Amino acid sequence: ELQGLASTGSGFVSAFSIGTSVKGRAIPGLRIGYPSPRPKPAAAFFGTHHAREHLSTEVPLLLARWLVENAREPRVKKLLETRDVYIVPLVNPDGAEYDVETGNYKWHRKNMRKNADGSTGVDLNRNYDFRFGGEGASDSPGSDTYHGPSAFSEPESRAVRDFIGALPNLKMMVSYHTFSELILYPWGG
Repeated sequence: ELQGLASTGSGFVSAFSIGTSVKGRAIPGLRIGYPSPRPKPAAAFFGTHHAREHLSTEVPLLLARWLVENAREPRVKKLLETRDVYIVPLVNPDGAEYDVETGNYKWHRKNMRKNADGSTGVDLNRNYDFRFGGEGASDSPGSDTYHGPSAFSEPESRAVRDFIGALPNLKMMVSYHTFSELILYPWGG
């Protein structure tokens, strides 16, 4: 789908990868925006930190499709002339694939890291460094909220960190999830 959108939007859409997963799968993304001689503000949208939240892949993917299909409409064209939109719909490709590979949902949440105790996975959403290991995270590898052995221990969370760090003009970021029916704002936001 992303490659098709990049082909359709030749000249203002490009496909890329922010890195690879623990099993070596690409973490794909799109940059959508008309070329500009100077840097533009950027917005980034991420989906599927949690493997079982499949709709969190679909929302940013549908946003990408809508932007590409409507890129010539005046208000969308103006948006894409004045900012770059980055969409990474699948941060956890290994976990998402594992969750559906048999044709039945396994409700797997984490990535596919093999833990020392024999359990599988780290909750990527809890593997970032801000308040690492704090409230809402678990030290137990078997827990759905296991934060991993250290902040950024997982290639997926490091890929997101490095990608965001390489966008000096990033002004907004959204990480989609499909649980709790909440809108959570960042600290200091």
